[in-house]
Amino acid sequence: MKNVNRVFFCKSLSLVFLVPSFTRSTLRFTYSSASASASAASSSPNRAIHCMASDSPQPGHGSVSLPSPNSAAVPTSSASSAIDFLSLCTRLKTTPRAGWIKRDVKDPESIADHMYRMGLMALISSDIPGVNRDKCMKMAIVHDIAEAIVGDITPSCGISKEEKNRRESEALEHMCKLLGGGERANEIAELWREYEENSSPEAKVVKDFDKVEMILQALEYEQAQGKDLEEFFQSTAGKFLTDIGKAWASEIVSRRRKQH
Repeated sequence: MKNVNRVFFCKSLSLVFLVPSFTRSTLRFTYSSASASASAASSSPNRAIHCMASDSPQPGHGSVSLPSPNSAAVPTSSASSAIDFLSLCTRLKTTPRAGWIKRDVKDPESIADHMYRMGLMALISSDIPGVNRDKCMKMAIVHDIAEAIVGDITPSCGISKEEKNRRESEALEHMCKLLGGGERANEIAELWREYEENSSPEAKVVKDFDKVEMILQALEYEQAQGKDLEEFFQSTAGKFLTDIGKAWASEIVSRRRKQH
């Protein structure tokens, strides 16, 4: 297979990753070599790609096949696959959330910061009839995992939801292969798929946690940095669908009103 390198640019950042592409899709993801990562870290220690430029969708490439629950993929060396997978996931720790960068927030949280607190939300939440709390915790820590490759794509990036899903689906497929396939890779793929499709009670709860975590972080940035982040509250108003999401969001909004 001939390796092809592609570079995606973000208007607000000049840092990009270069790596060989992988098969089947017209989309070429970019990965950093060890030397490139070291160079990037020294010049911009807490910056990674957070917004990819648009790549025109291609006919027939609207979706990809993720591992099925009955996938017969043969795992490679478990230790080697695990470390490769975890090394790729480190980008979740170093990639800042794009919305905060756009609003000039100082030292913005990373994608991993966001997912971690969502995991804590699931951990401390009360039992909800028909909802598996352990599954919510797992879903919270994988729902944005594809952003380790594609970055934090937001509406301001000018990329359609369909194209965003295509890129993230391909990224997740690659990550599952990197993990070696098998039971754990299938579990990650299924959790991610359920979240994206909002197809389970757990997905509905975790989607509310996603919005709750964002407005809580917005409130904290307002308090710490004197920012006005009203747009984040407006974008989530009336969109919470679960009782716990509504209750927690109401508490956050109430605290915000008291400080103004």
